Amino acid sequence: MWTRKELKSKAKDVLRGNYWKALLVGFVMALVMGNGSNWATERGGGQGGMVHIKPSFLVVGFLGLFIFALAFRILLTYPLEVGGRRYFIKSALYDDNSKCFRFAYSSEHILDVFKGMFRRDVQLFLWFLLLIIPGIVKFYAYRFVPHILAENPGIGSGRAIAISDEMTKGHKFDMFVLDLSFLGWLFLGALAFGIGVFFVNPYVFATEAELYLKLRDNALTRGVCTIDEFEPQIPH
Repeated sequence: MWTRKELKSKAKDVLRGNYWKALLVGFVMALVMGNGSNWATERGGGQGGMVHIKPSFLVVGFLGLFIFALAFRILLTYPLEVGGRRYFIKSALYDDNSKCFRFAYSSEHILDVFKGMFRRDVQLFLWFLLLIIPGIVKFYAYRFVPHILAENPGIGSGRAIAISDEMTKGHKFDMFVLDLSFLGWLFLGALAFGIGVFFVNPYVFATEAELYLKLRDNALTRGVCTIDEFEPQIPH
């Protein structure tokens, strides 16, 4: 079993040694994962007049937006999130945490990273289309897919999802409560024009890494997965 106090205490110990580097990594992750400030602003038409746009222009516009969003996810969000997760996992293990972003972007790994993350997103989208509650449940079930890919991108998208699903069984509500426990810190960070949130993110990401390692060890003990499916740096 695990407790919030235990995970957060370990996270703080890890961050004491490399907080500023963790802050930079967390800043990059927050931006690409949508935790940064909203760049888009809406502006009205001139003098309140109606603007008529041809349907063909709308189709082209939406198609262009979709392609841009997909390219953004492939080239930035997926590898940077996985690389960031790798950084916090390596830090929690007191292992070499350098070149983590390069790891995710390498020609050897980037395709596997994309396939794993894309499949997770598609399945989550379909679950949320079904109903909100099942979507939230699966959100927690697939929570550690990027962490698993951060250790072994070649594990396969289906296997990464299956392991994450098994790892989180019986822990989803506690994970939800853990997320709620950061709301106070995030609220205080938001008071500083939102900038303070970025200083809280390393604490959140480091705690998630500690939880992942705890649940991964539990899964190994239960025979859900094998040590060969992860990197050899896993502590025994």
